[in-house]
Amino acid sequence: MTAKIAYDEVEVGTELPARTFPVTRATLVQYAGASGDFNPIHWNEKFAVEVGLPDVIAHGMFTMAEAIRVVTDWAGDPAAVVEYGVRFTKPVVVPNDDKGAEIEVSAKVAAKLDDQQVRVDITAMSAGQKVLGMSRAVVRLA
Repeated sequence: MTAKIAYDEVEVGTELPARTFPVTRATLVQYAGASGDFNPIHWNEKFAVEVGLPDVIAHGMFTMAEAIRVVTDWAGDPAAVVEYGVRFTKPVVVPNDDKGAEIEVSAKVAAKLDDQQVRVDITAMSAGQKVLGMSRAVVRLA
């Protein structure tokens, strides 16, 4: 597979389609099972509060994975991402209600690089707070 977006058709400042990802307690349990990360801060409200958190929080790697989906969906091929990194700045707090939380993700092409590559800067927000900092991906385009 290769990226479906052509390097020559992309300009610095190109905005990728934004997405909002819902996160519920059930989502966290499913992720815990898939990842093997059963830390109680991700499912036990009493424990999370006892260690100083406001409530149960989403796994950092789950948040990171949801954010890169905006880039992989745009590129059309997950393998087009050759580099990806973030800093975790705030947790995604997931209340125990019918709504849960949302991760709002937007991204734009910040630089055109050599070898048909672009740097994409990603913004991930939840409850009005930036939850990932320095979130950047390098993507090899067609």
